[in-house]
Amino acid sequence: MRFARMAATLGGIAALATGFAFAQVLQYGPNVTIEQARKMVAAGAAEARKNNWPVAIAVVDTAGQLVAFERLDQTQTASTLISQDKAVSSAMLRRPTKVLQDGLAAGGAGLRFLAIRHAMPVEGGLPIVVDGKIVGGIGVSGVTSEQDGMVAAAGLAALK
Repeated sequence: MRFARMAATLGGIAALATGFAFAQVLQYGPNVTIEQARKMVAAGAAEARKNNWPVAIAVVDTAGQLVAFERLDQTQTASTLISQDKAVSSAMLRRPTKVLQDGLAAGGAGLRFLAIRHAMPVEGGLPIVVDGKIVGGIGVSGVTSEQDGMVAAAGLAALK
């Protein structure tokens, strides 16, 4: 019992010290609907086309299963899977993939992300939150990670 308390305390301190703890961990809600997913993909694609960015856009449910996907013309082939990996990571780990990217870049305790299954430490994945609950994730790949993040944010904004 004493060891479990100490381990929990040390784990909490480590999480706070590295800046990855959330004030409140969002819970999962019902899965993203096909209508919501299509709306996000369309909004993300519009943002990408406006900037002439060839990207792949994936929306997954809370279990990381693909709900909607679009790959714009001239998008690199690898972006198909990378966009899905970013979406899965953000949905299943309940945080933007930029948090993982920043943690990895900081080194130290952030290197632990390399050992976590489904952790994609590259910006461009965002959890989809509806009514304060995570319902899925959106992931984008094809341009710089910052630009991928902008497209994902545009897709997410379509739900507001």
